[in-house]
Amino acid sequence: MLLIVLGVVVLLALVVLGALGYALVGALGRLTREMTALQDEVVPVATQLQAALATAAESRRPGADA
Repeated sequence: MLLIVLGVVVLLALVVLGALGYALVGALGRLTREMTALQDEVVPVATQLQAALATAAESRRPGADA
């Protein structure tokens, strides 16, 4: 009888661990997609910011006529 209970407990633990693993893999996939989308949104803004900073640095250089 104890062996049956132990078997059921082990089986139930495996099911719970499997469900947790499946949920974690799904969350990792969603996080990866979100990070890719965020990077796609940030890259153009960062490029514009770098261009604006380069223009501002160029205009502040001594001898630059404004």
